Amino acid sequence: MASLLTKSTTTRGRDQVYVAAVPLRATKGPPQLLMSAAYSLNLWDLQHFMVIIKPHSPPPDFQVLVYDFQPKDPENIYAALEVLSGRPIPGAILTRKLSKLPRNKCWFVGSSKVNATDMACEFNKNWGTDLRVSHHDCRDYTNGLVEYLTGEKYVLERLQRSNGS
Repeated sequence: MASLLTKSTTTRGRDQVYVAAVPLRATKGPPQLLMSAAYSLNLWDLQHFMVIIKPHSPPPDFQVLVYDFQPKDPENIYAALEVLSGRPIPGAILTRKLSKLPRNKCWFVGSSKVNATDMACEFNKNWGTDLRVSHHDCRDYTNGLVEYLTGEKYVLERLQRSNGS
């Protein structure tokens, strides 16, 4: 199951970095049902990954920031067909605020020695937004941003091995 292990004694004064997985978004109906089932069955390759930063002193209006990379229109059937054909599609880097960490499929992966929010903004400035599955997608984004923030390479591969997927 999910691990929300925090090492408060070793991360005090540092921004904590997490990786979370959610179901892939799809058009309503059977495609959406299929994506939800894949997520429930813990099929690693059919999940959307994102990075979550928990600032060591969060502002009062939120606790964590979520950073992810996905298609500009993830529920568009034509975008899905383009993705399946291996062609690049327009992507978008999203940032949002959450009041708390997700309870499931969320893993503590490390901490940043400097302001992780500023570092994530810098990383995003240099991230190309043409999305191509298995070449430049949410997995590459998550691996890249976590490496930039914590120094750990290939975090998703480590998480996949440790979760037996």
